[in-house]
Amino acid sequence: MAKELIVPAQDQVIYDGWHFSPGVRVGDTIYVSGQVGVNEKHEPADGIEAQARLAFKNLERVLVEAGATLRDVVEITTFHINLQAEIAAFSKVKDEFFPGDYPAWTAVGTTELVLPGLLVEIRATACLGAGG
Repeated sequence: MAKELIVPAQDQVIYDGWHFSPGVRVGDTIYVSGQVGVNEKHEPADGIEAQARLAFKNLERVLVEAGATLRDVVEITTFHINLQAEIAAFSKVKDEFFPGDYPAWTAVGTTELVLPGLLVEIRATACLGAGG
């Protein structure tokens, strides 16, 4: 089975500069690298809700490029700078993107992420067709 790199045009600079693929598809499985709450200029949004919303939109962009949707996501792992204080606000945003048929989820507290000011990072695994 061949490996297909998923690099949306907006993420080419990340692929070239940081040397990783935003997503990799093998067969019907899509592995999405950690997505963060930055805008098109790679600037972090203000606050956990804004960052979470952008991170989920960035996740969705990679999935669409691979031919999938958020409904195909079977697992997410989230990394939080301030897990205990911000999990309720993050969960509220998560439920906007996953209103039912919830994927498996692991939330991890950490001390820092790749860019200063980031509060959360989301990685995911999706299986084409899993969303019906």
